Amino acid sequence: MALLEIVQAGAPVLRRPTRPLAPAELASARVQELIESMRDTMRAAPGVGLAAPQIGESLQLVVIEDSPDRQAALTPEQLAARGRAVVPFHVLVNPTLTVIGDEVADAFEGCLSIAGLVMGVPRAYRVRVEALDERGQRVVREASGWYARILQHEVDHLRGVLCCDRMDPRTLSTAANLAAHWSGATPDEVRAALAAP
Repeated sequence: MALLEIVQAGAPVLRRPTRPLAPAELASARVQELIESMRDTMRAAPGVGLAAPQIGESLQLVVIEDSPDRQAALTPEQLAARGRAVVPFHVLVNPTLTVIGDEVADAFEGCLSIAGLVMGVPRAYRVRVEALDERGQRVVREASGWYARILQHEVDHLRGVLCCDRMDPRTLSTAANLAAHWSGATPDEVRAALAAP
């Protein structure tokens, strides 16, 4: 499959609510090929999720995968602190997301459509998502930790919301500066160190 161009912040498609896919449209060769191209584009980027608006398609469609190679640079302690585990590749169509409980986790997030930048974003720690898979079968998933964060990030894309809309602006950093100056720091620690005078 062909790799797709990932559109960047400022593109109108990223700010528009998307439309649901009808079952017949989901079964079409065009959408099935789009799913394969989105998977390959996400893996090549590399990322852990990709929503259709990020490749210029205003559709309620996301692909997600948090593979072992994406986690290889993290220690077991870092993985545990983030609540991060392997998530096999899957597709969500027309997802509906519900927050479970009141627990919130604050962590740094990046976005393939905001290239090179990361930011502290508070997210619900647990969520439930109901959707269709790529075959049109109903799926229900409950997630916590990093997987819940990925789900919220990608479903936000379908609503025209970017992670920068939910960030603490004082935590905004280039990915390179985060690694150079704040390696291992939490958003709270960065926020405290960079508190406004």
